[in-house]
Amino acid sequence: MNIANKITLVRIFLVPFFVLFKLTDFTPYNALIAFIIFVIATISDKIDGTIARKYNLVTDFGKFLDPIADKLLVCSAFICLTADGTIPSWVTIIIISREFIISAFRLVCADTGKTVAATWWGKSKTIAQMVTIIVLLLNVPQLKLLGDILIYVSLMLTIVSLIDYFRKNIDVLKQCSK
Repeated sequence: MNIANKITLVRIFLVPFFVLFKLTDFTPYNALIAFIIFVIATISDKIDGTIARKYNLVTDFGKFLDPIADKLLVCSAFICLTADGTIPSWVTIIIISREFIISAFRLVCADTGKTVAATWWGKSKTIAQMVTIIVLLLNVPQLKLLGDILIYVSLMLTIVSLIDYFRKNIDVLKQCSK
C-alpha cells in the first residue's frame, strides 16, 4: 500500500472521531476539535491526490477508496450539521441521495469494466460542500449568512453535477444497463 492510499485510509479513520467530537460535549473544546479534524481530513484529500499523481502512485484501490473517503467525510458532516439544526434535513437528504446514486452508477459500470471519470461539476460540488462545512463548523455569528448561502450553493452544485454526470455519461449508462 502506497503513501497516497495510507493518507486516504487516515481520512476514513478520522471520520468517527469527527462525529464523536461534533455530536458530544464531554470537553469544552469538542467543537474546536471537530473543526480541526474536519480541516485535516479535507486537506488530506488534496494531499493524497497530489502525491498519487505526482509520483505515479494512482492505483485501482485508490480510485475506489478516495471517493468513498470523501463521501464518508462529507455525508457524516452534513448529518451532524442536520442533527444540530444547522442544515435542513431535506438538503442533507438530497445531497446524500446524489452520492448514493452516483456511487451505485459507478459500481454497476465497474462490474461491466467501464470507468466513469469525475467531472468538473462533481469536483466543484465537493469543494463547495467542504468549504460550506468548514464555514458552518466555525459557528461564527458573523458568518451565518455566508453559511446559509453556501448551503444552497452546495445544494445547487449537487443537483447540477448529478444532471451533468448523467448527461455526459448517457452512453455509458446505456451500456451498463444492458
